[in-house]
Amino acid sequence: MNGPQKQYDAVIVGSGPNGLSAAIVLARAGLSVLVLEAKPTIGGGTRSAELTLPGFVHDIGSAIHPLAAGSPLFQQLPLAQHGLEFIYPPVAAAHPLDGGKAALLTGSVDDTAKTLGIDEHAYRKLLSPIVQHWSTLAPDLLGPLRWPNHPLDLAQFGLDAILPSTLLAKRFETTEARGLLAGMAAHSIQPLTNVTTSAIALVLMAAGHYRGWPMPKGGSQAIANALASYFRSLGGEIETGRTVKSLSDIPKARAIIFDLTPKQLLQIVGDKFSANYRSQLTNYRYGPGIFKIDWALDGPIPFAAPGCNQAGTVHLGGTLEEIVTAEQQTYDGQHPDRPYVLLAQQSRFDASRAPVNKHTGWAYCHVPNGSTLDMTGHIERQVERFAPGFRDRILARHTMNTAQIEEWNPNYVGGDINGGIIDWRQLFTRPTLSLSPYKTGASDIFICSSATPPGGGVHGMCGYHAARVALRENFGKEVPIVL
Repeated sequence: MNGPQKQYDAVIVGSGPNGLSAAIVLARAGLSVLVLEAKPTIGGGTRSAELTLPGFVHDIGSAIHPLAAGSPLFQQLPLAQHGLEFIYPPVAAAHPLDGGKAALLTGSVDDTAKTLGIDEHAYRKLLSPIVQHWSTLAPDLLGPLRWPNHPLDLAQFGLDAILPSTLLAKRFETTEARGLLAGMAAHSIQPLTNVTTSAIALVLMAAGHYRGWPMPKGGSQAIANALASYFRSLGGEIETGRTVKSLSDIPKARAIIFDLTPKQLLQIVGDKFSANYRSQLTNYRYGPGIFKIDWALDGPIPFAAPGCNQAGTVHLGGTLEEIVTAEQQTYDGQHPDRPYVLLAQQSRFDASRAPVNKHTGWAYCHVPNGSTLDMTGHIERQVERFAPGFRDRILARHTMNTAQIEEWNPNYVGGDINGGIIDWRQLFTRPTLSLSPYKTGASDIFICSSATPPGGGVHGMCGYHAARVALRENFGKEVPIVL
């Protein structure tokens, strides 16, 4: 006969960066905390594995981490002491164009601006104030809707951020500057004609100038491993292979925080919620998905534009107009012939990713939610367009369509890696319209996934804010806002 089940102050369901961050905040407050993970490996979207050939380490989910480097929470945690080392490529991101040209986002606003010709002044005017005030802006940008700590700085940012990126791009005249902005805005995975798409672009560009776009040495798994190691050092516990289908699968606790999106939350505890809250979760909208490829390569990707060889991330999409067309087609349920492709080349800067003289490549393009169309040819043609001879270097490839991506990480519903579309309707109503979006209506249940503010990205701030709410509501403890 089994003995009594151990009880905890708090249980976290899901071990992605947000779940682990919530667990750390609670453990630092002196609570007993258990993390339950359904998969054999922790990490959610930050997992790495040998997907193609032995010795080739690929990031299955996220690869490059500008928001992790600039996260107000991560900067306060001793993650380096727990094995996390970031590698910073000389160029944060590159945007090649036909003819061997490229726009390069470097660590300095001035250096980037000087490469943009007649757009030098316009670029400096747009980005300099954001980078200058990033340390005070970041906590407000990476949190829920609330009265900001620095309202004037945020208001200045908001005047540009609220614009459709197609409108903001009118401030530039060169193909390079307009393409660079479009490639950044396309991370929002929605039509670039939508309002607030400039916000995504400006945050990513400012983060790149402020701290760069780094990659974790050894793979993105290193982020999860460092968070888990620190959490365990605080007395926290993690159990893998623990699928949660109902509350009966969870030990008793005063607070349960789900690092899951609304779809899974409804399946597990929907009967605990009011009809109104269930309705809001049911109406939560997911956006386009992705089709992803990982390559084992016989050499580095031979980009025609030399600056691309110094970049960890390369945006492949051509001109602003091409990217606008591709993203609109995807949103409309079509598959662009020339998709916008995000590519990372980690092995150029991290020798641990591949055998000697070999390399890895990582890329994805946007596709309609739930698409199972094989986009391998489309993606590889875009890479070949800007890196002639690329296909001759492919030793092996591993692909994932939206269904396979969701199977790998159920938070990526229909292949949506942002945990729900981040358009103006859901920018500040994730997952519901609420002054405290991490509360669910059930007093002991909270949500901390990327379906809550500030949304997608590896920064841990969704987990941080959810844990603060749980501490205040259920334990009468206050945690200072990270600055």
